[in-house]
Amino acid sequence: MEHRRGTTIAALATPPGAGAVAIVRISGPATLQIAEALGGRRPRPREAVLCAFRDAAGRVIDRGLLLAFPAPRSYTGEDVVELHVHGGTAISDAVLARVLELGAVQAEPGEFTLRAFLNDKLDLLQAEAVADLIGAGTLRAAQAARRSLDGAFSRVVGELQAALTDIRVHVEAWLDFPDEELPPADLERLGTKLQAAERRIAELLRDAASGARLRDGLTVVIAGAPNAGKSSLLNRLAGYDAAIVTDVPGTTRDALREHLSLGGLPVSVIDTAGLRAAADPIEHEGVRRARAAIERADRVLWVADIRDGEGAALAAARAAANGDAPLTLVLNKVDLVPTLPPPREVDGVPVLAISALTGAGIDALVRHLQQASGFAPEAGGTFSARRRHVEALERAAAHFAAARAELPGALELAAEELRAAQRYLSELTGEQTSDDLLGAIFASFCIGK
Repeated sequence: MEHRRGTTIAALATPPGAGAVAIVRISGPATLQIAEALGGRRPRPREAVLCAFRDAAGRVIDRGLLLAFPAPRSYTGEDVVELHVHGGTAISDAVLARVLELGAVQAEPGEFTLRAFLNDKLDLLQAEAVADLIGAGTLRAAQAARRSLDGAFSRVVGELQAALTDIRVHVEAWLDFPDEELPPADLERLGTKLQAAERRIAELLRDAASGARLRDGLTVVIAGAPNAGKSSLLNRLAGYDAAIVTDVPGTTRDALREHLSLGGLPVSVIDTAGLRAAADPIEHEGVRRARAAIERADRVLWVADIRDGEGAALAAARAAANGDAPLTLVLNKVDLVPTLPPPREVDGVPVLAISALTGAGIDALVRHLQQASGFAPEAGGTFSARRRHVEALERAAAHFAAARAELPGALELAAEELRAAQRYLSELTGEQTSDDLLGAIFASFCIGK
């Protein structure tokens, strides 16, 4: 998109289709001239004016509001105009077509936000938060994205960058005097600063992992033998009758997906057909789809009747999961036994007892899913993060540790490790980034943003 920076772009900034209002957004050097040609008047900054928007023959397409935001005090840092017209495909398409006739080009996905990034209105973490805010599936996710957009994530990274720069200044200075012995007090202070920076990056990594899970959510597959209570568990988690429940084995034929918020964590819960040898071709296909869902799951909840025995249920669960998907054994129907067994772990597999009928043990199951996913519901200041952020922080942390291991002996190696750590931190905010990465990030945006 770099070659388009001198062009004027335009796009519909509201969803296509019928609605009360549609907004056409324009940004670039010819924006104000296009607005004047379309609305018949030169727009004044930040003043909503009622205009008649006309086509090339002078016919009125629609009457609506025109708002101008001159550079640099605009979203993109360029001249920006918004045209607010009546909603509906015909009107918005006609207004956008006229804008394109007057010299603008159709904006690509995320191109307005890309220009905001290139013009230093946002850093890359904030730019990505724009898309995360739009795509948030829960209120908690939206709040986290809002904090990232307001710069919470960027500020912590900036503090780390400043601390790392301070450390590098001392190491690089010592490299200029290789024959002088380093004062023990200086080495001790440097070690203290490195340890503090390592602790901070570990905290940031933990928060970023929680934010990434909040953004991406968790895919949980409910699996097990027929009549174990899988659909009843889905209904209990959902809080409504999402799945049909009967005493007839094989009632669930196809995978049923529900998007839920479990204590603020977005979760896609998939109820699957009971796993057994099936002669019926429809049930056979349901079993095949169940096994395919298990392979793609972030976590499998293997539901079994507690009366059938823990050992047999665990063996069946492991066989179905093939040892790949993270597994939790859920022993259902505890309302039919004298006591509720506490959560525990057996041979590395978490085991929880519940009653999908009465709700006993469900709160413990939700807490288990949150903890297993790395989501911290008590973290009120969580910011939105992505997998690329977590990976960059992991690499930076590894270079921090490697630098400390090289001190005080190999200053050259320590300095190189610190440079690498700073490079990965710079990738987060976009101070150092590739065109390919920018293309991949902004291609995921909606058109008009």
